[in-house]
Amino acid sequence: MSQTRPHIVGLGGTTRAGSTTEKALRFALGVAEDGGATTSGFFGPELAQLPMYAPENPDRTEVATRLTQHLRVADGIIIASPGYHGSVSGLVKNSLDYVEDLRGDTPPYFSGLAVGCIATGAGWQAIVATLQQLRTIAHALRAWPTPMGAAINTTVGVFDNSGELVDARARFQLETVGHEVLEFAMLVR
Repeated sequence: MSQTRPHIVGLGGTTRAGSTTEKALRFALGVAEDGGATTSGFFGPELAQLPMYAPENPDRTEVATRLTQHLRVADGIIIASPGYHGSVSGLVKNSLDYVEDLRGDTPPYFSGLAVGCIATGAGWQAIVATLQQLRTIAHALRAWPTPMGAAINTTVGVFDNSGELVDARARFQLETVGHEVLEFAMLVR
C-alpha cells in the first residue's frame, strides 16, 4: 500500500463473476484510482470462499486474512451489494462480519472512514432498502457513509455486452460515490 496516496478498498458483488454489482464496484474503484488513490477489491467469487464468520474461532482462511489486512489500512471503503429480497446479500453481510476482527484496533472497525454504498437490483424497492441497510451497517461500524449512495436499477440496461457503463444516471451516481470516498479520504489523511 502506498504511504503517500490514499488506499480505497472495495468489497462486494455476487457469486457470479462479472455481475452488474461487481461491474458497478469496479467502476467506482476506477474513479477513485483515476483521482489518485490506490485500490484493492474483493469481489463475489473471492468473498464466496469465506467461511461463515465465527467469532469464537480465531482461525482465518487466507482470503479472510487478506480482507482484514486490507481493510485495516484502508483510507476509504466502497461496498456493493445486490438487493436480495429487499436486503443485503448474505455474501456481502458475511464479508462485513469479518470486520469484527478489527474491534481491538486503534481506532476500531471503520472509525472515521468514508464508506461509499452501492446497491443494485431489478426494482427500486429492493435497491432502496438495500442501500439504506448498507448505510446503517456503515454507521454501526463507526464510518461515515458518503452523502451519495448509488441505487442502480438493473432493468434499464446499465452495462452493454462489452461491459461498458451506458446508463447516464448510473454513471453519475458511481462517479460521485468514487469521488466522495476519495475526497473524504484525502481530507482525513
